Order: sequence, then C-alpha cells, then structure tokens
Amino acid sequence: MRLPFPQFEITNRHHNHFAEVIETSTSEFLAQCLEPEDLSFPVMPPFGSWVTAIDEESNNRVYGVVYHATTSPIDSVHRARALGLSLEELREQQPQIFAMLKTEFKAAIVGFEKTSGGLNGSTPQRGQIYQYIPPRPPQIHQAVYRCESEEVVYFSESLDFLATLLQVINAPVDSLVAATIREIYQMRNCDRSWLIEAGRSISVLLKDDYDRLRMILKQIHP
Repeated sequence: MRLPFPQFEITNRHHNHFAEVIETSTSEFLAQCLEPEDLSFPVMPPFGSWVTAIDEESNNRVYGVVYHATTSPIDSVHRARALGLSLEELREQQPQIFAMLKTEFKAAIVGFEKTSGGLNGSTPQRGQIYQYIPPRPPQIHQAVYRCESEEVVYFSESLDFLATLLQVINAPVDSLVAATIREIYQMRNCDRSWLIEAGRSISVLLKDDYDRLRMILKQIHP
C-alpha cells in the first residue's frame, strides 16, 4: 500500500518547486521529485543541471549540481518489470503504475548565497555568493527548486566551485564537470570568454593530471 507523499497545493507552489529533500548531509542532499498532476512520470533533472534549496534556519540559499538520478519502485522489495506497452497504453491499461514509482536525485553542494528572502516572490533579492560548503545543508522536507538561468549566471561569475566539483565522491566527476560547464555556457548565451576562462581554471586545477584534463576538455565541445 502506498503512503501519500506530502505536497503543497499546486496553486501555492512556486513554478520551479519540483522536489523535496528526503536525505541530507554536509556536502550533498538527496531529493524526491514531486508527483505530476497528470498520469506521467516525474521529469528527471538532467545530469549537471542546477538546483537550489533554502535552509530555513540560516536563510542561506544552497546551490547544488545534479550528479545522479533514478526512477524506481516505491516498494523496494519488488522491481519493475517490462510490460511491452507505450506510455499511452500504460495510461489506459495500467494507470496505477505511475503511482508506484518514485524519481530521486542527488545533488552535490557547490556553494550558497546569503539572502534576506526566500523563493516565494517572483523576483528574489540577490545576495553575497560563497563558493564553498555552507555551514549547514538544506534540511529534511525543505523544497528544492530548479535554478533560473539568471541565478546560475550570477553564481558562476567566479569559478571556484569547479574545485568542489572535482572532489565529488561516487560520481563520474570528469563528465559532471564537463556537463556543468556546458550547461552554464548555454545559460550565458554562449559567452566564449567565460568558456575560455573556465578551461583555464580547470587547467590550473588539473595541471598534474593531463589525461583527466584532456578528457574533460574533450567532453565540453559546445
């Protein structure tokens, strides 16, 4: 029997609020995507995409980069099995399937922003950016939001966060760094000067590991 996953009413939810923290630690957090209103699977956030959550105690806006995502049965004992049906056929013949699966993702924390306001308003106030692990991560059951392009552009004025990404554990780190740079490059409207500076920063960080540097630069190819 499935226990209902607590959610806000759609009318009260910020348009970028799509997940909720279900496990948290100093350097990363695990979040579960909220269920869509229709018969469909929650949209899995892309590898290397940016998310943010407010730590309500400190009022810090914590930024993370998605490095792992899964869709699996809520019942951990029984695995999903192949049914040979299209999504439309699933909706017609097996609509309960959509209520039996969950989508979760892990985000590596890369920094935080000191701010005086949350994300409930349409235009959040910008604060001071710190590109290191915050004093505390977002707590259990706090909302997770997709980052707007403007937020990521503002955060990525400095490139110190690349050093944090290169130290993420249990992740395809080289691919993660490349995906993150590609994502920011697109959000910055293909700013070539920023891309060159990012490449230089990685070159300095990996000056003693040419093979890793070459593989990362090869994967960026915007």
